Amino acid sequence: MEPRRVSLWKSVDWTTIIIYLILITCGWFSVCGASYNYGDTDFLSFGTRGGKQLMWILCSFGLGFVLLMIEERIYDMFSYILYIGMLFLLFVTIFIARDVKGSHSWLSLGPVSLQPAEFAKSATALVLAKYMSSYSFNMRKFKSASLLALLILLPLGLIILQRETGSALVYLSFFLMLYREGMPGAILFSGVCAVIYFIVGIRFGDIMIGQSPTPIGQFSVLLMIIIFVAGMVWVYMKQWVPVRNIIIVCVPILLLAFLFSKFVVPFNLVWVLLPMCIILAGYMFFLSLTGMNKGYMLIALFAVSSVGFLYSSNYVFDNILEPHQQIRIKVVLGMEEDLTGAGYNVNQSKIAIGSGGIYGKGFLNGTQTKLKYVPEQDTDFIFCTVGEEQGFVGSSIVLLLFLILIIRLVVLSERQYSAFGRVYGYSVVSIFLFHLFINIGMVLGLTPVIGIPLPFFSYGGSSLWGFTILLFIFLRIDAGRSEKH
Repeated sequence: MEPRRVSLWKSVDWTTIIIYLILITCGWFSVCGASYNYGDTDFLSFGTRGGKQLMWILCSFGLGFVLLMIEERIYDMFSYILYIGMLFLLFVTIFIARDVKGSHSWLSLGPVSLQPAEFAKSATALVLAKYMSSYSFNMRKFKSASLLALLILLPLGLIILQRETGSALVYLSFFLMLYREGMPGAILFSGVCAVIYFIVGIRFGDIMIGQSPTPIGQFSVLLMIIIFVAGMVWVYMKQWVPVRNIIIVCVPILLLAFLFSKFVVPFNLVWVLLPMCIILAGYMFFLSLTGMNKGYMLIALFAVSSVGFLYSSNYVFDNILEPHQQIRIKVVLGMEEDLTGAGYNVNQSKIAIGSGGIYGKGFLNGTQTKLKYVPEQDTDFIFCTVGEEQGFVGSSIVLLLFLILIIRLVVLSERQYSAFGRVYGYSVVSIFLFHLFINIGMVLGLTPVIGIPLPFFSYGGSSLWGFTILLFIFLRIDAGRSEKH
């Protein structure tokens, strides 16, 4: 037993652990700074946020140690059991969790509250790694791809039912890992298109072209669909004739419709573009049958799905999203400026970060955070505390540390001998990247405020433990690779 333990401590990646310790220490000081009230003298008291966070940190050290002591093959063997158990816990949480700001995602265990959604990420990453490392898995087979999507969408759907949209969206980050593992680039392209459709369709949905009744949003998206279809035929199918036919038919019809609407009878040009997209999809379907090439069939599916997404996203935005969620998106897209309502958090966060200047005001000296101008300043908006107290230099150092951590995790993932270790490693990278991009983005007003924590910085035991579990399971898998080779 003793030689095995010595081998483990020599094999574990201490560089990553050191970065983890630095980040978690910086995070604790940030929580203390964000929650500090003038006159407080004891940061270590369990009655303060700093004291409670210190307790979570000490527990996370113990948790990390336990995870390193477990044989790496255990994570492989019990991945399905952990995943099913977590799905059951997520389902039960919907009905027994208390209401916290409209969300039913927190379980109360005496004086402690935990959020199962934070722990479900590691279970999902493990089951994806297990399934994708099996001999029968093939990314390009419909059965494998469908089951893969189901494994991701099940926890995502249950978390949405808990009314915890932010945590649910994190599961979309797994598509970054799938792209690394051979997911066709066309799927990633489709995802990017969906984001563009949503932003353009919502942002310009109520703005008309000149004096005509044509909404710029729908017109632009439908026109992009035609252009994208022609581009996909040229890039993926390497055929010029279908592209020529699309140009010859679509350009004159659209030009005539525009001139007729402008000089004769104004009408909605979407009535021309929508049938054009449907006919174009039919043309692609025809080419797939005559040429026996499924590539055209996939392009036809892309066209139909794009049209369906455009109109379904409008319906979801208007009828499914809560009013406060609609306002948040509108504020980010510049459709509304609500500095006293939905945009208040972001506006105050910008003021706090800007007031820090180059070098910051110093630990506990931030005025915006001390006077509690920034709501959720020790949880979702913790980065504004870093910006105000440590300034541009301190914020840059924190971001540099995260960058080093991400690069190190990518290096560790690439050196794995097994698909299980590589897939799990890239899943961890994807989750960290998503949290960083969205959290920093919403603090700076670049992304919607969806309420997800900044790894190792935001106050709370669930998020800290969740990230610790993600990271240390991977460190144990990587250490097992070194022990065997």
